[in-house]
Amino acid sequence: MSLDNRHQILEMVTAAVDGGCNQQKACDVIDITPRTYQRWNLAPGLGDGRFGPLQEPGNKLTGFERAKVLCIATGKEFCDKSPHQIVPILADRGEYVASEASFYRLLKAGEFLKHRGK
Repeated sequence: MSLDNRHQILEMVTAAVDGGCNQQKACDVIDITPRTYQRWNLAPGLGDGRFGPLQEPGNKLTGFERAKVLCIATGKEFCDKSPHQIVPILADRGEYVASEASFYRLLKAGEFLKHRGK
C-alpha cells in the first residue's frame, strides 16, 4: 500500500470518527483493523512495515536436506508413519535429519501428507 493510499484511509477514518461514527465500524468498512489505523496514526510518514524479512534464515534446510527428508518420509520403512513417529525413531538411531515441524512443512508442500502407504 502506498503512502498516498494510507494517507487517504487515515483521512477517511478520521473524518468518519469526527462525524460521530464508531472507529471500529469505520475501519470495518474500509477493511482494516482498528489497531492498524492506530499504528498508522502514530507514524503516518512511515512505509508499510509488512514486507517480511529481507534475508533467508541461517538454519534453512538445503535442497539436499529437503530431498533427504522427502526420501525418508516416502521410503519403504516410513511410508505409513507420520513425522510424529518418524523423528523419534531416527533420534533413537542417533540420526537427526530435521525437526518434526520441518518434516510436516515439507510433506505438506509436496502434498505427501495424504496416505503414503502402498
